[in-house]
Amino acid sequence: FFTQKTAYEISLGLVGSEMCIRDSPDTLNPHSSHGKLFEEGKADMYNACEWGNYCRVQASSVQSGRQIGRRAIVTFAGLVVRPESEVFTAQQLAGKLVGVPFYFGTHYLALHMLEGFLPREEINLCSAPNGSRHRYDAMMSGQVEATTLTEPYLTLAEKNGCRVVATAFYHGTEVASDKVDTETYAKFNRAVCEAVRRINSDKEKYLHYFIHYHKESDPEIGELKVSDLRASRIVVVDPAPIPEEELARTAEWMKSWGMLAETKDHMDLVNMKVQQGSHGGALKSARTTERPVKRVGPAPIPGAPFDRGTQNWSLSNDTGGYLPRQSEIQSQAV
Repeated sequence: FFTQKTAYEISLGLVGSEMCIRDSPDTLNPHSSHGKLFEEGKADMYNACEWGNYCRVQASSVQSGRQIGRRAIVTFAGLVVRPESEVFTAQQLAGKLVGVPFYFGTHYLALHMLEGFLPREEINLCSAPNGSRHRYDAMMSGQVEATTLTEPYLTLAEKNGCRVVATAFYHGTEVASDKVDTETYAKFNRAVCEAVRRINSDKEKYLHYFIHYHKESDPEIGELKVSDLRASRIVVVDPAPIPEEELARTAEWMKSWGMLAETKDHMDLVNMKVQQGSHGGALKSARTTERPVKRVGPAPIPGAPFDRGTQNWSLSNDTGGYLPRQSEIQSQAV
């Protein structure tokens, strides 16, 4: 799969939470974080990056578990090197160790970005810990040459002099069991569409949630100012079906990297009935019920994303995604 294929070969000097496993994702559990409660029967729906969810659906023990559409958040991430690194361009990462979280969005994004500049045999990934903080520390200490980061750690890295050598956005999808039918998912999407409308009407109003979510566990993030963050990196769109041509291209790309070997037909990864039946009605309803939003400064708005403790949505550090805080929907924080 990558240039390192020996099972669990540990890089010297990496211990504990900073361990970097040089290994193929084939030996790891795709449900170690995203989808864990779903697999345990404690949730009926979750969201994560689209590529990872292809693998999770293939490996799921939930017979009815399928993707049912794309989530609203379109995540921004970057490939970053420390200030003293001799790497200034993606081409210069040939053969150098890049730490990524296997089965998370930035794992697949790193492959996409790097193969635009390098032959595949020169792409040298290892499985780094989940959570941008751990990967940031490993990169800053020189344990890996580069790593992938999402907000707010991408901003933190830039503020501390790191260089971003490549960036891109990526989609995520929702996975659900047959307990989430067309009507239920349509109602869910109507609420999400309203949240999308509110965020897009004033993105700056929501930037402080990136800091608020992490400040207690990471004082360095707590020192960031809202003015440090870029509203252009927040992209939310109405939830929508996965276009069939994109579904096919993505599946073929993943198979070219040795993934999805057990999937003969990529259409089996999606519940087409729920996907096709739920989105149109949700979008129409949201667009015909728009109403003014009272502006009350930076205080949270019901239904707004990112506030883990008080709102209906929580920010996912690695995926940038949000999850509804309902009894039957799995929450995640990575």
